[in-house]
Amino acid sequence: MRAISKTQTRPDLLNDPIPATLKKMTIPMIFGMITLMMFNIVDTFFISLLGTDPLAAVSFTFPVTFTVISLAIGLGIGTSAVIGKALGSNKIDEARFDASISILVAFVLVLILSFIGYLLIDPIFTLLGAGQQVLPLIHEYMNVWFIGSVFLITPMIGNSVLRASGDTKTPSIVMGGAGLINAVLDPLLIFGFGPIPAMGIQGAAIASVIAWGVAVVIILYVLIVKKRLLSLKAGSQTVIGAIRKMLKIGLPAAGANMLTPVAMAVMTAMVAHHGPEAVAAFGVGSRIESIASILVLALSMTLPPFVSQNFGAGKLCRVKEAYIGTLKFVMIWQFVIYIILIALSGFISQMFGKEQAVIDVIKLFIYTIPLSYGLQGVIILSNSSFNALHKPMNALFLSAIRLFVFYLPFAYIGNELAGLTGLFIGAALGNLFTALVSYKWFVKELEALSRQSLKECTN
Repeated sequence: MRAISKTQTRPDLLNDPIPATLKKMTIPMIFGMITLMMFNIVDTFFISLLGTDPLAAVSFTFPVTFTVISLAIGLGIGTSAVIGKALGSNKIDEARFDASISILVAFVLVLILSFIGYLLIDPIFTLLGAGQQVLPLIHEYMNVWFIGSVFLITPMIGNSVLRASGDTKTPSIVMGGAGLINAVLDPLLIFGFGPIPAMGIQGAAIASVIAWGVAVVIILYVLIVKKRLLSLKAGSQTVIGAIRKMLKIGLPAAGANMLTPVAMAVMTAMVAHHGPEAVAAFGVGSRIESIASILVLALSMTLPPFVSQNFGAGKLCRVKEAYIGTLKFVMIWQFVIYIILIALSGFISQMFGKEQAVIDVIKLFIYTIPLSYGLQGVIILSNSSFNALHKPMNALFLSAIRLFVFYLPFAYIGNELAGLTGLFIGAALGNLFTALVSYKWFVKELEALSRQSLKECTN
C-alpha cells in the first residue's frame, strides 16, 4: 500500500501559511455542518408542529443522546490526535493501522453504552424530571434512537481520520449528505405520506437512523477504496498498543465531552421547575446554540489536526500562532452573531413557539446566553487543542472546572436569586470565568513543552 500522496489537494499543515490553511480546512466543514445543523433545526420545527408535549419530550432526550454522541466525539478526538501526530512524524502505516483499530473499538464501546441506555430509559428520564405525560413519547423516540446509534459511530470516527490527514472537504460532504437525507425523511415519517403511516416523533428517530446507515456505507468506501487510509497490517505495532494510544486520549476526551450532557441534564432539571413550556423553549435554545456556534464547532474539528501534525513535527511556534489567532477571530465573530440573534429574536421565537410562554422564554434565552458564545468558543478550542497536544487530562479537568466550579453553580445561584433570567445570566458568567482560566492554562502548558522553540516565535 503506497504512502499518502503529498501532491493531493489537501493543505500542507506543516508548511502552508497558517491563516490560509485553517481557512481552507474550515470552510468545507462549515458548509457541511450548516447543512447538517439546519436540518436539525428543521427536525425541531416539524416536531414542534406536533405540540408542546412532543417538543418537550425531545428536549428531554438531548442530554441523553448527547452522552452517546459525546463518547463518539471523544473517541474521534483521540483518533484524530494519534493519527495527526503519526502523520506529522511521517509514520503513514502506523496511522492507517491506528485508524482501523479506532473504528472497531469505538463501535463496540458505543454499542455497550447504547444497550445500557435502552434498558434504563424510564429511570434515566424520570430522574431528569420527565413527567408521565411525556414518558411514552420519550420511549417512542429513544427506543429507535438507541438501537440505531451504532450506525452513528463509524461516520464520526471515519471523519476524524480524514480530518487528521488534512481532508475536511470529504467529511463535510458526508455530514451534509446525512443531514439532507434526514431532512427529506423527517416530514414523510413524522406526518406520513401516501402508504407511509404517520409515526410522530418516532419517525424523526427512524429518519436519523436511515441517514446514519447511508453515511456508514459512504465513509467506509472513502476510507478503504478511495483514500486507502485503513489497514489491519500491524507491522511492528500490536492491537493492544493501538487501543491504548487511542483510549489514552479518547477516554478522557469522551469523559470531558460527557460532562456537557451532564450539565445539560442538570440545567434541564432546573428549567423543568419552571414548567414544560420552559423546557420546550430551552430545547429550542439548545438548537439555536448549535447554529450560532457553528464556526467554533468547525474550528474545533480543524484546529486540532493542525495542532497535532505540527506538534508531531516539533513546530510549536505554528501551534501558538494558530491558537491565539483563532481565538481573536472567534471572539469578534461570535459578538456579531449575538447582534444578529438579537435582531431576529422576534422572528425566531414566533417560528418555534406556539404558546406565548414558550415564545417569552426563547426570547429570554437569546438575550442572555448567546452573549457568552465567544467566551465559550475560547473554552472549546482550548479544550480541543489540549487533546491535540496529547494532554487529555488537562482537557478533562478544564471541562470539570467549567461545569462544576463556574457554569452550574453560577446558574444555580442565579436561579435562586432571579428565577429563569438569573439562571441564564449565571450560565453566561460561568463561561466568562472559565474562558480566562482556559486561555492562561493552555498558553502556560504550550510554553512548558518547549521554551526554547517558543522563544523564537514571532510575537
